[in-house]
Amino acid sequence: MNGLNTVLIVLGLFLAGGVYSFQKQKMPKSVIVLLALGSAMCLAAGILRIQGLWA
Repeated sequence: MNGLNTVLIVLGLFLAGGVYSFQKQKMPKSVIVLLALGSAMCLAAGILRIQGLWA
């Protein structure tokens, strides 16, 4: 596991926390959706890199 994997997973979790926070603050749905997509992409990329399925 290298540093990029860790950064991607931490960023994904940070964005997931942002989604939760923005939802509680009743922010616009478009912002919440963008954060959720970013979070999912970061987490997926980090996990795929750990598994060796993505360079």
